Amino acid sequence: MDDRDRERRLRRAAETAMTRQVPAPGDEAEDEARETDESNAGQRLDQQALWVDHQVRQAIARGDFDDLPGAGKPIPGLGGTHDPNWWVKQLIEREQITGVLPPALALRTEHAELDARLDRQGSEQEVRRVLEDFNARVVEARRQLLGGPPVITPTRDVDHEVAAWARRRDEKRARQRAEREEREAAQETAGWFGRWRAGRRGRRRTD
Repeated sequence: MDDRDRERRLRRAAETAMTRQVPAPGDEAEDEARETDESNAGQRLDQQALWVDHQVRQAIARGDFDDLPGAGKPIPGLGGTHDPNWWVKQLIEREQITGVLPPALALRTEHAELDARLDRQGSEQEVRRVLEDFNARVVEARRQLLGGPPVITPTRDVDHEVAAWARRRDEKRARQRAEREEREAAQETAGWFGRWRAGRRGRRRTD
């Protein structure tokens, strides 16, 4: 009796103890046939995996994977925050779309770049003006039935966006101040070290 027969008999005995039913005469033959089918299926999967691996190795040897777009570069989009407008940005960049876009795409593009545009404004009044103009054009585009893709761009909450703009502005100023102080400290350290070295050289000459 090989290991497969022993395992099958143990399984049948366990099933009999649990169900309290004596196996029918043909059940053992059916189990053996099923195990044979499963074994054959497993062998076929193994053969397919070997074939796929062989094809990949041949393609590598031929250089089919050399010089692919993005080779040696980080995968774009990893490690950043999710951007719901990623497809619009990639479409415009990939297709090099310029000129007049359908209102739906134009607004989606503007929506994706709105934070950067707001950050270029110098006052809260200018930020509010940009936001109110953007919201008005979104509402107007929803009313117009000009064909093309539907306008699904959301309007922006003006007060919320102004607060976010102010927070980003303060964080940017804090970073710039810290960088400036770090540069000044480095320059002061370098100046002190230079004076110290010059003083040592002067003392050596005196001695």
